[in-house]
Amino acid sequence: MKYTLGKQERLKSRKLIEKLYTEGKSVKSFPLRMVYLQTEHTSDFPCQVGVSVPKRNFKLAVDRNRIKRLMRESYRLQKEIVYDHLEEPYVFMISYIGGEEVKYEAIYSKMEKLLTLFIDKTKTQKDEKIQP
Repeated sequence: MKYTLGKQERLKSRKLIEKLYTEGKSVKSFPLRMVYLQTEHTSDFPCQVGVSVPKRNFKLAVDRNRIKRLMRESYRLQKEIVYDHLEEPYVFMISYIGGEEVKYEAIYSKMEKLLTLFIDKTKTQKDEKIQP
């Protein structure tokens, strides 16, 4: 597996983002929150991801951009956690909900926890669909 995060793997479609926030489910690992939705998308990859940092918590664009860069990097290095367990295509948005900036090591560990929570939750939902 290549540890890249190319254009095909990024969530850019406004329609998909809107659908994601109206119909999606979420998991949290403070200070990160993931909203996800199992849906078809145009990419060849099993999932598309977007990152966001709210302007109300971080007024300066340089702070928001740094946090987004750290989040993308930690996801890029750990995306195999998700790719190894997904059969259906997913889209998800990872948001930073904390009030202050944290170090990269903290974001990395929380991202790992968030991705494993996502996998566990999708497995349980899949098992519930199988057993009526």
